[in-house]
Amino acid sequence: MWKYLSKDKEKEFLLSLHLINGVNDEDILNKIYTISNNIEKNYKIFKIKKRNGKTRTIYEPNPNLKIIQKNILHNILEDRYISYSAKAYKKGISIKDNANEHVDKDMILKLDIKNFFNNITYIQVYCSCFKEIYFPKSIGTLLTNLCTYNDSLPQGAPTSSYISNIIMLDFDIKIGEYCKENNVSYTRYCDDMTFSGNFSKMEIINLVKSELKKLGLTLNHDKTKLITKKNRQYVTGIVVNKKAQVSIDYRKEIRKNIYYIKKYGLNSHMNYQKMSLPKEKYLNILLGRINFVLEVDKANKEFIEYKKYILKLIKDR
Repeated sequence: MWKYLSKDKEKEFLLSLHLINGVNDEDILNKIYTISNNIEKNYKIFKIKKRNGKTRTIYEPNPNLKIIQKNILHNILEDRYISYSAKAYKKGISIKDNANEHVDKDMILKLDIKNFFNNITYIQVYCSCFKEIYFPKSIGTLLTNLCTYNDSLPQGAPTSSYISNIIMLDFDIKIGEYCKENNVSYTRYCDDMTFSGNFSKMEIINLVKSELKKLGLTLNHDKTKLITKKNRQYVTGIVVNKKAQVSIDYRKEIRKNIYYIKKYGLNSHMNYQKMSLPKEKYLNILLGRINFVLEVDKANKEFIEYKKYILKLIKDR
């Protein structure tokens, strides 16, 4: 389709995607190509501490690259179909919707994909999102460059999450068909897969391993958990034994951080916790966790006050 498209027409096509503003067409094109050709220089890389004590590497795009990625997301990617089972990063769908699929079930099986974003490759992004059926080859390559870092999906880029859902479409359909036939509920929230009902644990695990292998992905066996109704059942941080509610441990962790910030100050708290990320970034992460609680329990007065406090800290910086 694009074989005989001239260079000038390719530029017109690229401009029609409205990726970034500029003083004129030449300025816009220069911005896009300069960023694409120097992608490694357009990220800030830092680590955040996870609740289990380990760290997660975050790749934060600089302002211009972030603008471009958001426009790729909104102008190109969000029209692509993703499966019903994929519950993360979809308009109108919340993490509570993911948990609601598994409320009051006899068994819950939780599976995790190992190093999910790092193991999604440049070629997978190109072939799933930007190949020649959609774009001229040079533009598809350019768009792939703008959405990847060091041959993988950067965790922190606005495009990465939706791209991962597109890449996982066939996997979700295959697993979803099996679950429908066997009266099992299945959802996937990014790299977290949840199965609930009555089922054969090993049958599901073997099927998932087989389908992940086709994508070059593997299970993180350390995170495989089977939870019966006798124990606290939780899905992406939400307890689901009888109804969906945020776990007490999650709320305690937020409460503890707020207490220490108020008592010792933000700088001292972050230094004690050995946090290397920018203060504003940390506050936004904490705000996100508070919003998570409020997403499940909108009338929680304690966390409404925490939200006001963090918003004031962000505003005063």
